[in-house]
Parts: sequence; structure tokens; C-alpha cells
Amino acid sequence: MTKRMTIGLIGLDTSHVTAFAELLNNPDNPHHVPGGTVTAAFPGGSPDLFVSHSRVEGFTNDLRDKYGVAIKGSVEAVAEAVDAIMIESVDGRVHLDYFRRVAPYGKPVFIDKPMVLSSADARELAAIAKQYNVPVMSSSSLRYSEALLNGLAEADKGAVTGAEAYTPMSLEPTNPGYYFYGIHGVETLYAIYGPGCQHVSAVTADGGDIVVGVWKDGRVGTVRGNHKEGKGTGGYGAVLYREKGVQAINAYLPEMKPFYASLLEQVMTLFQTGVSPLAFDETIEIMRFIEAANESRETGNRVAL
Repeated sequence: MTKRMTIGLIGLDTSHVTAFAELLNNPDNPHHVPGGTVTAAFPGGSPDLFVSHSRVEGFTNDLRDKYGVAIKGSVEAVAEAVDAIMIESVDGRVHLDYFRRVAPYGKPVFIDKPMVLSSADARELAAIAKQYNVPVMSSSSLRYSEALLNGLAEADKGAVTGAEAYTPMSLEPTNPGYYFYGIHGVETLYAIYGPGCQHVSAVTADGGDIVVGVWKDGRVGTVRGNHKEGKGTGGYGAVLYREKGVQAINAYLPEMKPFYASLLEQVMTLFQTGVSPLAFDETIEIMRFIEAANESRETGNRVAL
């Protein structure tokens, strides 16, 4: 890291904001991520989304009282005060508007999941980023699970010929289908395969969802979203079908580096270099994958990307 940057948080209605502040601001944390300090934040909050408006006050107080973060009255005030910006609102509906408002400041921006709620909004966001020459990145933390990346790196098992990802999938009508929480499984699948999906088909029931994608090279990938919590839902992970056998990966292992620390390391690369470690075209495809999966789960039809 070439310099210690000041970082602003926009949207204080998710536990991510205090987790990130702890990892960035506390050098004694065993998983401390160097290179930046959270110094300013704007609370935000969506009045029609309970998991948003019910949590803003608590997380705002924690950031101010525990981490010394200055609470600002607008997103613009945050953008003026810092070197880099993290749009953190749990509600994907507000992300594009927040980005429009901070992009003219020309500072690097990380947008937490879900980046937006349609492929059209994703393309508009990309156009705004190009207009103002803003480095931008968006990702689920599951993409950078240390257990997942270590498993993928086991080259002795041969190439991955098929994959199934799984994730908890709570449903939220304002952020429909896979956008709200199923995105973790979609990002896991894309971490395994990369871009190139041609079409998807989805099935939904009370207990969960399954979406099947077919890639250009003929590989099939699936994402299972579990609606109900409990020991039988499997948490986060994947099953890889490889040339030399089947490999099961539990993406959440307590002894491994936390997801958030692994993600923040990538975000700090964006902030320090101005270059995203994740191609933005892939993120746009992921938004379209989810959009197509949501359409298929409603109609029962196969949907081309």
C-alpha cells in the first residue's frame, strides 16, 4: 500500500459497515487490512425496508462512538471529505442514485451487493463511471472466500468440468429473487467459472430455488438458494466436478480468514491503484444472470442472457 487513504461509507443499514470499520480502523485486529481508515459516513436508510430502517441508528451510533467516524448530512459531504467511497446500503434500489451523486468527485467507489437491480441500471452505472473516469468495483464477499480459492487452486484435481454453488436465500420483495441474498451463490459460481453464461432456467418452491446456467463452453453450473435456515440448508459452499473426482468445498470455515477481510484486501487494491481486480463486464453479466434467473423463476421458461 502506497498511502493510508480516508474512506467514506454511504448507507449505514448493514452489519458490513461496522465489520469493515473494525478491520480497517483497528490495527490490533488479527485480520486488520492496512491502507485505509473509515473517517466519514452518511446514514441513509430505506423507510419501506424493515432490515434497513430498523438498523440505521444502531450502526450509525457504533461508527461514531466506537470508531470515531464523522457522520455527515449528505452523500456529497462524504464524497468531499474522503479519498475513496464504499456504497454499503443493504437496499440495491438506492445504489445507482448514490453513485450518480458521488461519481462527479472522481474518487474510486466500491458498491456492496447487490450492485443494482437490473442489467439496464448496471449498464447506466458503467456509463457514468466512464464519463467521470471513476474506478468502480462491486462484489459479494463470498467470491473471495479463502476456503473457496484454496480449493480452486488444487490443480492436482484437474480442470473443473461442472459446479454447483449453494447459499442461504432469504427473500425480500423490494430486492427480488436472487438479488437480495441469492447473489452470494451466483458470485460463488462465477468465481469458479468466470463469465460466459448463455442461458438460464430456474425452479422455485417454498424450500428453495435452483437456477441452472449453461456456459459457452458447454459446462453447466447451478446455484441452489435455500429459503429456510437450519442444519440441513448447508450454509455457503460449492461442489466441483473435476477431471479427477468430485470436490466439496465449505466456503465458511471459522479457522479461515473472514470473508470481509478477503474482500477488503481486493477493495484496497482498487482504492490504491485505481484498477479493479474484478472486471466490471463480469459484474454486469452477473446482474443480467440474476435478472434472467428471476424472469425464469416467474415464468418457468429458459431465458437467454
